[in-house]
Amino acid sequence: MNKELEPTIIFENDDYLVLNKPAGLISHGGTGITEETLIDWLKKKYPKLENVGDDPLRPGLVHRLDKEACGLMVVAKNQKSFEDLKKQFQARKVTKKYIALAHGKISKDEDVITFPIRRSRDGFKMAALPNASETISEKNKIGNRDRGILKAQGQSKEAITDFQVIKRFVNYTLLEVKIKTGRTHQIRVHFFAYGHPLLGDPLYYTKKTKVRNQKAGLDRLFLVSKELGFKDLNGEKQLYTIELPTELDNFLAKLK
Repeated sequence: MNKELEPTIIFENDDYLVLNKPAGLISHGGTGITEETLIDWLKKKYPKLENVGDDPLRPGLVHRLDKEACGLMVVAKNQKSFEDLKKQFQARKVTKKYIALAHGKISKDEDVITFPIRRSRDGFKMAALPNASETISEKNKIGNRDRGILKAQGQSKEAITDFQVIKRFVNYTLLEVKIKTGRTHQIRVHFFAYGHPLLGDPLYYTKKTKVRNQKAGLDRLFLVSKELGFKDLNGEKQLYTIELPTELDNFLAKLK
């Protein structure tokens, strides 16, 4: 595996390990995936993980991060820990905090996005469906086709994303994001539907933000899983945090 794609172990004990997954590393394999994955790396480093979990293709994994995103993940090292962590994720008792940089200036200091999410007809993308009671300001509104609303198919699922503005720049807004559900591409598709796609997103963009992504020259998604909290098998709360990657910190330092 390319050393740039190797995860960094933040903490580990006999029950679990917490790691920092770099951007560009996919969490697990699937149909058509031939590149090395986080699971490949874990199986080489921790052979005993092969028997942990309920899916032989994803041993030890109780959650995932998008390939394009980076940051904290927890991996169970035994079945008891796996079952316990899985229950915490299902009960929405796990703390998941992200840092994201969105295109444009978001006017609200904080908000809750509750657009249901379903699979897009494109297959590899998701579609967020704004409720009639939730409107987007005309200034920030983008077309339905851009939002993927007309391309949705299948059963929609509840999705809840909270955010607070950390700082506003001329063309961007820095956000602290918390998710109460863990839908595929949730943060990315929610902000896309909200009218503020994330910087560097190769899937969810408008014509305008695609051009801005190219001009920014960052060549990666600005989305970091910065904080992760859960209870260990003794019922004690554990909280892990990381700093932003240097390249993202440097990018922010140049913004006005």
